[in-house]
Amino acid sequence: MKVLACVKPVPDPSAPVRYQENGRLDRNGKVVLDEADSYGVEVALRLAEASGGSVVLGTMSDSSDPAPLRAALAMGAEEALVASDSRLGGADALTTARVLGALVRRSGAEVVVTATESADGYTGTVAAQLAEVLGWPALTFASHVSLEGDHVVVRRQSETGTLEVAAPIPCVISVTAGSVEPRYATFKGIVAAKSRPVTTLTLDELGLALDEDRVHDVVDVRDAPGRAAGEKIVDEGQAAAAIVAYFDALKIL
Repeated sequence: MKVLACVKPVPDPSAPVRYQENGRLDRNGKVVLDEADSYGVEVALRLAEASGGSVVLGTMSDSSDPAPLRAALAMGAEEALVASDSRLGGADALTTARVLGALVRRSGAEVVVTATESADGYTGTVAAQLAEVLGWPALTFASHVSLEGDHVVVRRQSETGTLEVAAPIPCVISVTAGSVEPRYATFKGIVAAKSRPVTTLTLDELGLALDEDRVHDVVDVRDAPGRAAGEKIVDEGQAAAAIVAYFDALKIL
């Protein structure tokens, strides 16, 4: 079984956030593999190992830095497909799902594994949208994934408890951070990653056309307001009354 793991190069979270003049995130600095994607890659590798299959990486990125993909290839993925086109700048989540769907079809993958959300976009919608684009069932927010015959079974946490959900293959799975412990790349894997194929494809090569209304225009970007200092109550024998008065002023009591 071939499994496609969706990955995303994101700006280094340890560096200051920078924006372009159009308000979009500046991606020209150092990029790294999104930490959340390492869990998806690990789950994909385990599914492939359980079925005697292989893992291919799929990403939509305009970065020319190969390091993030090489990091995932070093874990054990055999190849990477990259959708890169200047027309994709500012693409919304649904367009991202359409592009990833084209990569899935091109790869011949039967199962897709994604993170729950990316560290730069935080939409949390791409996995479900990708499943809709492909016409496959979606198993989202999985904290545990296993393969049982021609079905994938996941456990997911809900407000009412832990749910066990199954879906037939093909399907799309999104996994939560901490669902597994990602393996470390071995020296052999790091060396092998340098020769594993990375294929870059344009929209035309994927047979896709980008709708103009599928591009985000950033209207405004501003810093989040600072947190106001809390009120400190020193216990000098009147602390209980002071706390009651404070809550009463907030109309909590």
